[in-house]
Parts: sequence; C-alpha cells; structure tokens
Amino acid sequence: MHWSKLVAGLLSVAAVADARRSLQHVGKRDPKPKSTLADRERALEHFLNSRQVPAPKFANANTTKYAVNGTGIPDVDFDVGESYSGYLPITDNPDDTNELFFWFFPTSAANSTEKEILLWLNGGPGCSSFEGLIQENGPFIWQYGTLKPVPNPWSWNRLTNVVWVEQPIGTGFSRGKVTATSEEDVAAQFLGFWKNFMDLFSLQGYKVYIAGESYAGAYCPYIASAMLDKNDTTYYDVNGMMIYDPVLGDGTVQDSTTTVPFVDYHHDLMPFNDSFSAYIHGLHDSCGFADYNDKYLVYPPSGPQPPNYSASVSDECQNLWGAVFDEAMSINPCFDIYQVATTCPLLWDVLGFPGSIDYLPVGGTIYFNRTDVKNAIHADVNTNWEACASHNVFVGGDSSDPSSWVVLPHVIDATQNVIIGHGSLDMILLPNGTLLTIQNTTWGGQLGFQSAPTEPFFVPYHTLSTADEIESSTDELALSSIAGAGVLGTAHTERGLTYVSVDLSGHMIPQYAPSAAFRQLEFLLGRVDSLSSLQPFTTEPNYPQPPASALGNGTGPATSASGGGKASAAKEGSDAGKKSASAKLRIRGAGSAAAAAGAVAMGY
Repeated sequence: MHWSKLVAGLLSVAAVADARRSLQHVGKRDPKPKSTLADRERALEHFLNSRQVPAPKFANANTTKYAVNGTGIPDVDFDVGESYSGYLPITDNPDDTNELFFWFFPTSAANSTEKEILLWLNGGPGCSSFEGLIQENGPFIWQYGTLKPVPNPWSWNRLTNVVWVEQPIGTGFSRGKVTATSEEDVAAQFLGFWKNFMDLFSLQGYKVYIAGESYAGAYCPYIASAMLDKNDTTYYDVNGMMIYDPVLGDGTVQDSTTTVPFVDYHHDLMPFNDSFSAYIHGLHDSCGFADYNDKYLVYPPSGPQPPNYSASVSDECQNLWGAVFDEAMSINPCFDIYQVATTCPLLWDVLGFPGSIDYLPVGGTIYFNRTDVKNAIHADVNTNWEACASHNVFVGGDSSDPSSWVVLPHVIDATQNVIIGHGSLDMILLPNGTLLTIQNTTWGGQLGFQSAPTEPFFVPYHTLSTADEIESSTDELALSSIAGAGVLGTAHTERGLTYVSVDLSGHMIPQYAPSAAFRQLEFLLGRVDSLSSLQPFTTEPNYPQPPASALGNGTGPATSASGGGKASAAKEGSDAGKKSASAKLRIRGAGSAAAAAGAVAMGY
C-alpha cells in the first residue's frame, strides 16, 4: 500500500462501516451498504473459532486450585485462555489471614520465551486493579456503554506475563486487618506477597516490570524501590517501571497551579461565562500561579521549587481546581474529570461509575460483586467488592513523602527505564502539573529535564487503522476494539526517564488510548528503542509505516508555560466560582468537589 493512500485513510470512527451513523440522516446515501447482522455474526463466529489459545504454561499440582476455567467466566462468551486467581498471604506464613488477591494471565504469545513478568496496580488508595484488568489492559474488556465483554487485541499479556493485584489490604477482594500507615508499610507487605507469588508459579529469576496509574504513582515507586533494596534478583529483579497520570508530588502543584492554562487550552469543552472566566484568571494571577509557571515550567529548570508549597497557598487558591470543576459540572452535568471531553448521557458501567459520578441503573449489577463471578475466580463470596474502597486502607492516612523526592529517582537511576505518561484530557491530575513535578525532581545527578519535550510519540499503523480497511471489514470483534495510529502526542527521554503525553486520552491511558499504551509497553520491555520509532507493532511486523520525514514534532498541549503563565483576564470575582456540585461524586474516594480538591493523593 502506498504511504499517501495510508495517510489519506487515517482512522475515523465516522468511517467505520458497521458503527457509522447512516448518511441518510442528512439526505445522502452511503457509498456502500452496511454489512448485515448475519454477516457480522458469521464474522464473529469465524474469529472466535479461529482464535488460537496457547497450551497452559504454569499448570501443575501447586497451581491447580488457582486455575480459572477460560470458558467459564460469566458473560464472557469466548475462551480467555490460561489464567490463575486467588489469595496469597503477605508473609511466609501460609496461615496468615492477611491476604492479597490476584489474577495472573500468562502471555498468550505462543512462541514467547521471555522470562519476565509485569505487575499492574490501580490507585485510590483502595481502588481495585481489576478496574485495569476489565477496562484497560486485560485479555477481555467491558468498557462502559458497551453491550458485553469482548476480546482485547491490545491486552498486555499479548506481549508478556501480567498479574493484576488488589492491594493494599482492604482493597477489592483482599482481606485482613488494615495496619499500613505509610507506603513503606504497603511495600513491605507487598514484597511478602510477591515472594509467595513467585514461588507458587516458579518465576524465580524472572525480570520484573511494574506499572500502574494515578495513586500508583506512590505505590509503584515505593514497591520498586523496596524490591531494589533487597538486592535479590531471584525474586525482585526490577528492570523498569511505567506510571500513568501519577500522584508524584505537591498536591497544589499537580492541580490548581496549572488549572487555568488547562481550561484555556480546552476552552471549547469548558465554555465559561465572562465573569467566571475573569474570576479564575484573576485567581491564577493573584495566587501567584502564573508567576510559578513562568518561573519553574522551563527547560532546563531554574532551580528547586519551594518545599511544601501547598502550605503557603490560601484555601481559595488551593480550591481553584475545585471551583473550575463545580462550574464545569453546572454547564455539563455529565462532565468527567477523568476525561473532560465527555458529555451526557451517563453510560452504563459494569463497575458502577462511568466517570465522575456514581451511576448504577435499575437492574444493573457490579460485575465483580456477582456471586457467579466470585465463584469463577475463587473469591470470597461474602466479600462486598467495591471498585474503590469506601473505607480507609491506611490507618490515619498515608504518612509517606511524595515519591518524587527519593524513591522515584532511585528507581530511575537503578533501572534507567522509567516511563511517566499523561493523558491530555485528564483533569484529575493535570499534564503540566506532572511536568512541573518532574522539573523539581533530581535524578542522574541533575534537576529535571534539560530540554523541553518536543519529539513525536508515534503509534504504528495497524490492522483497521485506515478508512479503506475499516470500510471493508465485517469483523465485529475488530470494530469493538478500534484504536488510533500516527503521531498521538509528545515523548522525551533523558537520563533513563521518559515522559510521554497522549492526545485524546483521559486519566486511564490504556482505556482511552489502548494502542498508545501497547506501544509504550513495547518500549518499556525493550521491544523498540524509542517512542518515536517507526518500527511496526511486534504483533504485526510487516504492516507498512510512514517515512521518518512524515512525523514532524510531537502534538498536543504545550509542555511549558508559554501562553499559560500570566493571565490577561481582569481579576473580577464571581459567585459562579463558588458554587457547589450537586451530583454525588466518585472522585478518588472524595464526596464533593471541595473534598476532591483537598484530596489530590487519590485516584484510580
């Protein structure tokens, strides 16, 4: 296929044959008819019948009781392959009643010989990693608004062995007494579980990769650092880490400090009236946020940022983020802080919250709280499973320092392989807040990035990534898992740390941009040498790609304070900025926008 034709056929959901809205709505006829329901059913049947499920790799007398029937998972009408789930204690005492729950999927690549395993963690604190499994990067996915679970062509176990773990104690199905007061406690408990897990599946000597999102920006670096401190490559051979939209540093820096530039960039999604716009721009200036951005969001860094910055900022200034959120919810009652391009209606979600608002329609059930699902995966049927725990999983709160102070630099320096990704449509934690935190982090003997991120983040073209191929497809399975290709953001690497922004993605990058996350995983595992690489996906090695000259620079929001520092609007106040959100909010465990603004260290 000639490259010009490939470019002309860039992915467009409007061009999808089986999913597009009929052109007849505007008096036109479709150039070719849609496939019939019978066509789609035949295509689906053919796909399922032709799927290859590798022979079990970890089945033995010790693992039998953990084995999950790949054809017996409720509502999943296909074979998910080999997997194991259940409880393991957090100490070497097999009778310990403090246990974490896991679901382990060996790689589905039949010819894989790589001795490596990746650990996935969601955040919270107290949010289940099974949210990631069922809606982000697991072998079957059930996205909100969709009919049923489908095979996930972007499942991370297509590249490596992956285990999703519900931790710390009190999260998901995990059980026992909550005793952790810090990330150090959580890491110590996790390492006990991990040794038991590695022994159970005879994974000694495997390379370990750690990935997660949101509050896992605390979990992952602390766990990885504790593993490295063990100096034991038999069980804890950490080779890299990837964290998405992570909690890393000062709460105000990661939200209110960069909120107004974020609003200005996405002004069409938050079309505030003049008085409220003037109010927030006035706060941006009077709170010192404009000056802060102009001084510190520069490359190379101008110097260390003020310690404990939040303590020096007034309550009104700290709540700038909350005021914006409240106003956005007034304009768009379905506004989703995790993906700000979302509008009404609220979509049904098997986890119970398709965004910022809890929503369980009459007749709906939470998937992992169903008895048949619990039985299928060996979970305690008496557990009231919650996607995010309604109780504390830390005694008295998490007392640990931000991970960017010590443990994150330790992991970067030790592995030379750490990726921090951020979705451009995420407002729960803002992209420039993450960059400000990076610019205040010392690793490799230097503070922050020395050069601004400008390189293109390229996602390879792949099956169903062009309009021509989408139009000719009758494969319902493929159409249920469409994902983008091309330059989808900006990437930058220095001294073992890579930052990558992802356009059109919200907080959960593997959910909103699965092909982008798949490429980032390939980079983490060393399958490609950069995020600007033109090498095809390793799963489609012969698919044609563009010449390097076609890429240019990265795309998306500015990665510096240019245009987002000094606010030009008048400093007028507005009662609109002080309104309270009326909807109940599922936002990192908080019950209101104001509470959310003061609880930055929480998330999926």
